[in-house]
Amino acid sequence: MDYVSIRVSTLRGDQKIDFNAYIKINEKMVLYLRRGDSFEGERLLRLKEKKLRKMYILNDEEAHYRNYLQKNIETAYDDSSKTDMKTRAEIIQGSQQSNAEEVFENPENVQSYNYAKDAAGKYVSFIQSNAKALSSIMTIENSDKNIAHHGVTVATLSIALAQKLGITDLKKTQLLTLGAILHDFGHQDTGLNLCQPLNAMSAADKALWLKHPSEGAARVQDKKHFDQTVINIISQHEETLDGSGPSGLREKDLDPLAVIVSSANAIDRLITFENVPTAEAAKKMMIEQVGKHPLQHIQMLSEILKGI
Repeated sequence: MDYVSIRVSTLRGDQKIDFNAYIKINEKMVLYLRRGDSFEGERLLRLKEKKLRKMYILNDEEAHYRNYLQKNIETAYDDSSKTDMKTRAEIIQGSQQSNAEEVFENPENVQSYNYAKDAAGKYVSFIQSNAKALSSIMTIENSDKNIAHHGVTVATLSIALAQKLGITDLKKTQLLTLGAILHDFGHQDTGLNLCQPLNAMSAADKALWLKHPSEGAARVQDKKHFDQTVINIISQHEETLDGSGPSGLREKDLDPLAVIVSSANAIDRLITFENVPTAEAAKKMMIEQVGKHPLQHIQMLSEILKGI
């Protein structure tokens, strides 16, 4: 039988599947979830804990999977839907994460990039127009320390920060969001253990970390479908106001949208990879990184996180 892979990050919500889902164990396909079941609750948590990124379906059931995705997304973005916000947020977060993974794996694919770009615009609207959306997204734990999940979290914080800063231009917020989602493109395939403070990294690990923004940007610079703003964010998201970032750029040299992503990225690095409690992250950032990020950003991020 012929199988096609599907992304675990797309399997969210309480909608019953109309296809059988398999996992591969020692080159053997094992049925994991039967047609008529759903991926809510413990089943999804177990998959995430195993850091399983892909599952498989029979080739002739791909149309059923596509219909499942479409129905899930339409329901999640429908403000008149009776589906609760927690479930809607899980579906949308999973979809954004999947979009990032698609671009990470196939940066030359114009269709994947444009789909992610369009979805980024919808995500801005979802976060800004639903009072509970941000807290619902932010409480989805990144249990497997996935860089695409981290990208969605950074995008969420960037949207909220841009809103507080009064940035309303739809094109800017769309590219800000897409750049934030894709910012860690350079970590794809490095194998670097991100779950360690930067000042505790070995010389070899620190060298890998220092290179990931420039190498990520270099890998997509020749892709004509990539927006320059998105490339700027990938390249500059670890830069700081005082010039202590990987490329030594200072505020005057930076794309203003990259500065927003840099602030959001710094605070989620503490939360996701260094296990700093959400309630303490802004305070720690204020003490240890003042001068590296705009004070106004840190204060606003503190307000944003208090609302979660």
